[in-house]
Amino acid sequence: MTTLDNRTTSRADGAEGSGPTVADVSDRSRLAAPDEAISAEELQLAARNHGIPLEALRYDVTPAGLHYLLIHYDIPEVDAATHALTIGGAVDRPLTVSLADLRERPRVTRQVTLECAGNGRALLHPRPVSQPWLVEAVGNAEWTGTPLAPLLREAGLGPDAVDVVFTGADHGVERGVEQDYQRALPVADALREEVLLAYEMNGAPLLPQHGAPLRLIVPGWYGMAHVKWLHSIEVRTEPFEGYQNAVAYRVRQDADDPGVPVTRIEPRALVRPPGFPDFMSRRRVLRPGPCTIDGRAWSGHAPVVAVEVTTDGGESWASAELDPADSGDFAWRRWRYEWTATPGRYVLGARATDASGRTQPVEQPWNRGGFANNLVQRVEVVVPAE
Repeated sequence: MTTLDNRTTSRADGAEGSGPTVADVSDRSRLAAPDEAISAEELQLAARNHGIPLEALRYDVTPAGLHYLLIHYDIPEVDAATHALTIGGAVDRPLTVSLADLRERPRVTRQVTLECAGNGRALLHPRPVSQPWLVEAVGNAEWTGTPLAPLLREAGLGPDAVDVVFTGADHGVERGVEQDYQRALPVADALREEVLLAYEMNGAPLLPQHGAPLRLIVPGWYGMAHVKWLHSIEVRTEPFEGYQNAVAYRVRQDADDPGVPVTRIEPRALVRPPGFPDFMSRRRVLRPGPCTIDGRAWSGHAPVVAVEVTTDGGESWASAELDPADSGDFAWRRWRYEWTATPGRYVLGARATDASGRTQPVEQPWNRGGFANNLVQRVEVVVPAE
């Protein structure tokens, strides 16, 4: 019998031993040491999962290939021709619905901004070790599908229904737990009329990495709720205690804190970096003179009603102009601010306020998982003397 990192495993020659377990491939969650750099494992995650290039904030609708992407496990192999969605559990009439059946149902298209719950994680101190997002884990797309609520009503929710569980076809191990990716919504949230079973993105069939052939869209909620490669829905009479609900996506201050669930998107504004970048640092070079600083703002709690801009790292703030909210309550809004750049060094940023009164913080809202960190972005700009 041999040990590796204090774990017992079987010998190659077949000698008697306890053998490895699924948990042996998965480490516990942890915080990085004060000076610990990004690890090879985190780099591997970052190579698979990409954020939006910030210059793409110029698009009202994010092209599919530029939209942020997070894949928990592998992209599963799913045959759209035979794929079916089952609805069961605490319902009166279990349903099995093919993709063709869903396409025959009422068709709705909505612009919805999706943001990863871990956006901004890599900027926290101490840094939670996971997918190392900076601020780019976001995108705004047009999602087409059919509303979920009519199917749930057709199936007949039991009077004691509490949660609706959504299961995707992606399968893996996380913190020692082997699982299909599953998330649940409270019944009241699942019955919101804007929740979609989506089969198209930006007018085209879903791409494999974006959940083809079917995914859930939950406007206003962080990305973990928008289950991809969706194949089953189960109504339950008890709160769902699956890993992604009860363990992973919770805001907690320490390992023993039960935390609170991650749900709706906190308000955020991003600056579309002006000028042109240095290759490595992404610091910006901007010529002197008049400049329109612009970007996008969004919130899952309520519509954005104001954006403020700083050019001095938060020492002072000025109001930006908001474009009309023509794309609905769950799509981002463009904002703009006129600035005259003079030679010097500047730190640009923007902060959003929504109709519920929530405003982005200028100090980090730290938590152990690195979730819902909507700290104001910093864009370093050099305006050279001519």
